[in-house]
Amino acid sequence: MYATNAYNAYKTNSVNYASKDQLLLMLVEGAVKFAKIGRQAILDKDVKRAHENIVKTQNIFYELMATLDVNKGGEWAKGLMSVYEFITRRLMDANIKKDVEIMNEVIPLIEDIKDTWEQAYKVAKGMK
Repeated sequence: MYATNAYNAYKTNSVNYASKDQLLLMLVEGAVKFAKIGRQAILDKDVKRAHENIVKTQNIFYELMATLDVNKGGEWAKGLMSVYEFITRRLMDANIKKDVEIMNEVIPLIEDIKDTWEQAYKVAKGMK
C-alpha cells in the first residue's frame, strides 16, 4: 500500500513539476504505449481495452494539435499538423474496424514523432 501511494505521489509530482518540453515528451511516450496496448488488445479480441487505449492515443494527439501554434511554426508546424490529423483519422478507422493492420501502419508514425521530439529536446538542451 505504501509503495503504491509513493509511486502515485511521484507520478503526480513528475507531471506537476515537468517543463513544457518534458510534458510533450511524456505525451508522445504515452501515445506510443497506449497505441501498442490498443494493438495488442485488438489481437486479443478485447474490444473494450482496445477502444479505451486507442481513444487515449487519439486524445493525446488532439492535445498535441490544440497546443501546436501553426502561426509561429510556419510550414513545419502545418506539416506536423497534417501528420497529427492523419494519425487521428487512422486511429479512428482502426478503432471502428478493430483493424490491427491500421495500427501496424500508424504505430511507426507515432514512434517517429516521439523520436523527433526527443531529438528536438536534446538539441534544445545542448545534449547529443
